[in-house]
Amino acid sequence: MGLGNILLRDEGIGVRTYERMVERYVLPAEVEAIDGGTLGLNLLPYLEDARRVLLIDAVRSGQEPGSIVRLEGDAIPAALALKMSMHQSGLHDLLAISALRGTTPELIILWGMEPLVMEPGLDLTPPCAAALDTLVDHVVGELRTWGLDVVALPA
Repeated sequence: MGLGNILLRDEGIGVRTYERMVERYVLPAEVEAIDGGTLGLNLLPYLEDARRVLLIDAVRSGQEPGSIVRLEGDAIPAALALKMSMHQSGLHDLLAISALRGTTPELIILWGMEPLVMEPGLDLTPPCAAALDTLVDHVVGELRTWGLDVVALPA
């Protein structure tokens, strides 16, 4: 699930990663790839129907722009409490409601990247654009560790 606002440059890292991944890979039928954008609570049905969820997003971690971050389980809501980006209060609420309803997936992983700027514009900044393929590789690698057959499309 790629998250973020593509109108705010690096805030769109999750969606841009999702786009790149589906351009370059075929995902198995049991995987539902979603451009979650800034849908927030509207994503609740996707969490309720999933055993495992992989989120992709911009993550303010204090590292250099373009740095890759992986969070798992309880580390995700704790990190979101810092309000790393403007839509993540919706993500925080989404995870909290899922927990209250008892529908939290068995496993939630967040792969993200440290943004440089989150201001109006359509393009990722140079450090984030340069690291985008690396983030895609990590996401695909994570899916493969789950035993999923993610196949690269011919170049």
